[in-house]
Amino acid sequence: MSSTIMAISAHPGDALFTKGAAVAQHIHDGATGVFVSLTRGEKGNPKDISSQRYGEMQMEATEKAAKMLGAEVEVLDYPDAQLPWTEEASLKVCALIRKHKPQVVITHWSGTWHKDHQNCHGIARDAIFFAELPGIPGAPPHKVEKLFYAENWEDAADFQVDTYLDITPVYKRWLEACDVFPMWRGQTGFFRYDDYYRSLAVMRGCLSRFDFAVALMRDPHERLFRVKSLG
Repeated sequence: MSSTIMAISAHPGDALFTKGAAVAQHIHDGATGVFVSLTRGEKGNPKDISSQRYGEMQMEATEKAAKMLGAEVEVLDYPDAQLPWTEEASLKVCALIRKHKPQVVITHWSGTWHKDHQNCHGIARDAIFFAELPGIPGAPPHKVEKLFYAENWEDAADFQVDTYLDITPVYKRWLEACDVFPMWRGQTGFFRYDDYYRSLAVMRGCLSRFDFAVALMRDPHERLFRVKSLG
């Protein structure tokens, strides 16, 4: 497989926990992968660690986890919890899409209560649109062939699974990569990420008849099939 997958996320943890297994599987199949985080996720810090230091820890974890999976990392400098859905942000992501030329993009679904996730959804969609337009200045245009939304406990409203991806070959490696994040191990005390996403991969594997799987949602506009015959 000679293609690239790009995971566009609001925060580093989102990238690895909800999209990391899909990226790892793509790389396992002979392709390349890129994690794009629009913030450092610094404001999810526990009380005993400053936001600045926690942001540094998030970056250290992201770089280490991506290296373990064989992926590249791009991080923008928007403030956590204040990610703006602006043309400027969309053009920055557009530039990254043109730089890495992904055939597949995975990002947040819009059915979320999280402001940053909602804005990341809009930014990613706009960036894909901009990247294809010859009139947008910068690197040569690039068309993203497939857009998927990742299953995320914070983005669950109206999430409709239509694709199961077998991640059995990379399941253990993905868990090891996630484990370098303090929040995965419950340091922040906010959510049991480890238990949830580990169990979710088992459950999705049961439903898809794989050992382990992740569930994805295609963009509704990509569900249209244009045929001349049903035969």
